[in-house]
Amino acid sequence: MKILVTGAAGFIGSTLSLRLLARGDEVVGIDNLNDYYDVNLKLARLERLQAHGNFKFIKLDIADRLQMEALFAKEQFQRVMHLAAQAGVRYSLTNPHAYIEANIVGFMNVLEGCRHHQVEHLAYASSSSVYGANTNMPFSIHHNIDHPVSLYAASKKANELMAHTYSHLYRLPTTGLRFFTVYGPWGRPDMSLFLFTRSILEGQPIDVFNYGNHRRDFTYVDDIVEGVIRVIDRPAPTNPEWSGDAPDPGSSMAPYRVYNIGNNNPVHLLTFIETLEKCLGKTAIKNFLPLQPGDVPDTYADVADLVNDLDYKPDTLLADGIRNFVEWYKDFYRIS
Repeated sequence: MKILVTGAAGFIGSTLSLRLLARGDEVVGIDNLNDYYDVNLKLARLERLQAHGNFKFIKLDIADRLQMEALFAKEQFQRVMHLAAQAGVRYSLTNPHAYIEANIVGFMNVLEGCRHHQVEHLAYASSSSVYGANTNMPFSIHHNIDHPVSLYAASKKANELMAHTYSHLYRLPTTGLRFFTVYGPWGRPDMSLFLFTRSILEGQPIDVFNYGNHRRDFTYVDDIVEGVIRVIDRPAPTNPEWSGDAPDPGSSMAPYRVYNIGNNNPVHLLTFIETLEKCLGKTAIKNFLPLQPGDVPDTYADVADLVNDLDYKPDTLLADGIRNFVEWYKDFYRIS
């Protein structure tokens, strides 16, 4: 298939593109290569992709309406995997406008491109952050998500609502994927595993928020990508049993679905740090801090629908995933 991957220079986008290319798909990757984090890391990810004859990269900002219209008109994609976004909960506290431009305006342009050019299926990244103030665990796609606690989370919920509208009005199959704390090789420098690894190796203290009482459903990047590919290959169906009298938030009478992709096994942050310390052979200097605004104490994914519909459940062990990241980090940054 001919597939558009937005955010192709990103952590998940580059890993997904490699998998799609390996199975014979034609991939067009777009990215604006902004400086939210080290552009050299993004370029290194792209370098892995550009060796493939079926990959084409276009530097493009999804918020640029005219360029996005031209892209869809020229390329005529069969499927779209939309990963480009302004990420990060804490960054949204100080740079809120970046989230509206990328996550709302940009997603609008993706939806319009899919609508006008007969895209067979739009899959897009949502986030576990949409569960917000919910404390009923594990988080289920059938739960209400009306209480986000960060603008990032609100923008991702808005994406799900926008997608449903296009599924309803234009019969565009859309599937939203709520990712749970993705980690692994080629990860983002603003995420905890990357930050902790760098600081521990440099002998610098690490900031441990909520005094280490967080629990996170850490999900290895290869598990995320496997789930994404299965979703791309299965355009969202309608739910003939859906009823407006008792509306199910996870499905619709329109061709619309959302899924959690998480490890279904929350881990205490201190256990996560201990595992990293063992892999590095060094003990972290810990700076314990209170819960950050916009953060939630715990995440825990109910993946029953992913298993039932797609016959898939993430299963990479945390120790294996962290070891793989540490090996990549030391190799990439040439640390003996």
